[in-house]
Amino acid sequence: MKLFQQLLVAPAALGLLATGANAAQLNINGVAEYSSSSKDQVTSVTQFSDVYPTDWAYQALSNLVEQYGCVAGYPNGTFRGNRAMTRYEAAALLNACLDRVTEVTDQLKSLITEFEKELAMIAGKVDGLEARVGELSASQFSTTTKLKGYSAWVLGAAEGFDGDAGEAVTFNYDLRLALKTSFTGEDMLTTVLRAGNFGPSVWDEGLTFVETAMSSGGSVKIGRLYYTFPVGENLTVTAGPVVRTDDAGMYAGYATFYPSDLLLDFFTYGGAWASNNLAGAGAGVGGVYSFGDSGFSLSGNYVAWSGSESIGQDETASTSSWQLFYSGEVAEGSFLAQAGYAYAQNVGLTIGTNKAFAVEGDSRNGYSLAAAWAPADAGIIPSVSGGWSMSDPEGTDENIHGWYVGLEWSDVFVAGNSFGTAIGQAPKVEDDYNKMWEIFYKFAVSDNITVTPTYFIIDEYSGSLTGEYVHGAYLKTTFTF
Repeated sequence: MKLFQQLLVAPAALGLLATGANAAQLNINGVAEYSSSSKDQVTSVTQFSDVYPTDWAYQALSNLVEQYGCVAGYPNGTFRGNRAMTRYEAAALLNACLDRVTEVTDQLKSLITEFEKELAMIAGKVDGLEARVGELSASQFSTTTKLKGYSAWVLGAAEGFDGDAGEAVTFNYDLRLALKTSFTGEDMLTTVLRAGNFGPSVWDEGLTFVETAMSSGGSVKIGRLYYTFPVGENLTVTAGPVVRTDDAGMYAGYATFYPSDLLLDFFTYGGAWASNNLAGAGAGVGGVYSFGDSGFSLSGNYVAWSGSESIGQDETASTSSWQLFYSGEVAEGSFLAQAGYAYAQNVGLTIGTNKAFAVEGDSRNGYSLAAAWAPADAGIIPSVSGGWSMSDPEGTDENIHGWYVGLEWSDVFVAGNSFGTAIGQAPKVEDDYNKMWEIFYKFAVSDNITVTPTYFIIDEYSGSLTGEYVHGAYLKTTFTF
């Protein structure tokens, strides 16, 4: 084939390549081998161990190799003529040929001169397309923003309000849309939009002690708005007008593997309720410092609740939390541990987002310890998580205690499913009785949908002397996208 004919064929081949290769056509390893081998061109077709004079394409290969030197083989000395070629391998072959073509300078210069006007027009169109792409990239919303969605539907009922009343079956939802935007690749602006219709029904609390319970009257609210950025290599700082003490960059982490699908609110926070007051979000700032590769990190934060008169004043409802956290490997499994302290002023003690676990008080100190271990592989040994917390509200001689232990088995019956149970004591005044228990089985319908039936018992759920007993069941369906 003459040089001019080759140059005519090249754009057609490139046009095929521009359509892209699908997953079935792409062979990354093969392309890597082929493109790397193209650096050392063969000088004779006889160098291919699998090409014979009887092959129908033998003469064509011989001409390409000996006249133009633009046929490459694989590192093992084979050509693999019967093997299907991916478009990426075709590109590698074409590139090798074009490299050789450019060496024929006299003919190439003659062609460039002959088609100078056409080439200039093509170049101008390419420049225009590049400029247009640049404009679109600059004007679009953001190439660094990702949307993560979560929706939980809870169908269930509880009964046992003082033993003589029951709750009708309710069907509630919680929807969270998180916009994650990075401007530098290391920072993150987090905006969470949230809506839900949980609320009281027959009895005062409804299913508000479920972790996902959120009541917005059906309207969308700003659940979080904060910015996280690095300061040096080991420090991450978070600040924002709507942030909570356990948000990313505010808190080093929770030492718990239970549960993988959050259920009763009390078991959500790894036993660290006393060193965090999670009932409200507001203006806050915090940071997490990592001690190199040791697995240890230290966090501290301050949050003034929404509705507080001002930040840092005596009248402000606020909390400040500190935590030492560890993450590492122990006994062929993952191990987590934490020790926390918090001081809260002008607020009561509330577990999660509901008043079912609220203890009235003015200001208080809180302390917590928690640890968790999970095996490296699924089997008969479950993950084990546990925690203990204590709080001492000012103006009272009685301390408030709570603890929990949770077990969860992974890949039960079917990969992706899990079974778990937990028992604990919600915050209570010393010598008061309280018990909480739940058991669940999570079905993984797909990578993005889970269905979790749960049975639970809450005895004296308020944590004081009300004497109330509640038990019930619910079905939680979770969608993530």
